[in-house]
Amino acid sequence: MGTRVIVVGAGVVGVSCARELACRGVEVVLVERGRVGGAASFGNAGTVSAGHFPLNKPERLKRALSWIADPTSPLYVAPRWDPALWRWLADFAVHCTDEHVRACMDVMCPLGLETLELFDTIVREEGIACGYRREGYFDACRTEDALAEARREAGIIASRGYHPEPVDGDGLRAAEPAFGPAVIGGVHYPDARTLDPYRFTIGLAAACRRRGVRVREGVEVAEVVVEGGKGKGVRLADGTVLGADAVVLCTGPFSLGLARELGTRLPVQPGKGYHRDLAVGPGGSPPLRTAFVLNECSVFCTPMEGFVRYAGTMEFSGLNHVLRRPRAEQLTRAAAAYLPGLEAREILSQWCGLRPMASDGLPIVGPLAGLTGVVVATGHGMLGLTLAPVTGRLVGDWALQGGTDEIGRRLSPQRFT
Repeated sequence: MGTRVIVVGAGVVGVSCARELACRGVEVVLVERGRVGGAASFGNAGTVSAGHFPLNKPERLKRALSWIADPTSPLYVAPRWDPALWRWLADFAVHCTDEHVRACMDVMCPLGLETLELFDTIVREEGIACGYRREGYFDACRTEDALAEARREAGIIASRGYHPEPVDGDGLRAAEPAFGPAVIGGVHYPDARTLDPYRFTIGLAAACRRRGVRVREGVEVAEVVVEGGKGKGVRLADGTVLGADAVVLCTGPFSLGLARELGTRLPVQPGKGYHRDLAVGPGGSPPLRTAFVLNECSVFCTPMEGFVRYAGTMEFSGLNHVLRRPRAEQLTRAAAAYLPGLEAREILSQWCGLRPMASDGLPIVGPLAGLTGVVVATGHGMLGLTLAPVTGRLVGDWALQGGTDEIGRRLSPQRFT
């Protein structure tokens, strides 16, 4: 790639890529249309959930058919005319097979083990204060069917280097007394990490600055400058051209427009997620000891400093940040079935953000076809935080070695050509 790289997008993936490149001796300029960590990295669940199954599970497709038109369900598709979305949904359905899930796990499980080590190293070396915890989280179930499926998946994950531990209802209540009697059991995932995602991202950006990265906020990129089939920089919305030896696009669902201008169509749709932060105490959340996911409704509950974040849902409604109140309300309404003491009167924040969802359930990381010096890192879905450090490593490999390992090559955008 050369010695000067522009990274576009300062979410957790872009900041991770900038740090990795700077650590390898590259001159890096990190540009962000808003503020560092101000998009999906601001309000996600804060769980580093490495090694888990992709969205494209066959059983999830069956459940999705009953959810898709319900605006309060875990998955909702807003009715509208959008041929690109329906093509995406059709391609997603094609990939909902056991064979494809196994292929995804062959990629994601090794990457997950690597990213866990990288998180530990980065937080320690950079001294990032983000409420970093290593005790994992629980998958809590209220129905026998959900419990059986959770334990089946745990058995598969255990065969791939992870250490899930089945627990019964009493074991869950011993670990988290806030659980009510409706919770019958689940799985503990001790390998996972939890943190405040925004504090991690801005802490990592500060580390980038210390390593010489130039961070520019409030700068919108209009297009990638290409000369002779090679990325040579970016043109900003005000017409200014920033020259470079290469460009890395880490702009989530907004990467699609930039890639399309370069002749590449990526099967990615913006998937909107929500959170509700409740103060701990009367009128708010019980003081949870540890993080957990509520299996049947796919809501993550993550204790942070002074509050608990309830996050989840998947909404396909286009490239917008319209907050649908019933969907935010559903997060705490569903959680109350597991946590009898929960109320939603002390709401500190309600938020929604867009996650780049690839139709085959795998991130898209690598050079665009037919070009040199233009790398994309998008399509991480709900695992943007989880996979950010290892994505930085993969982008660093492409930048300085012209390629990466076999697992990394399977994430290349050229798999769609």
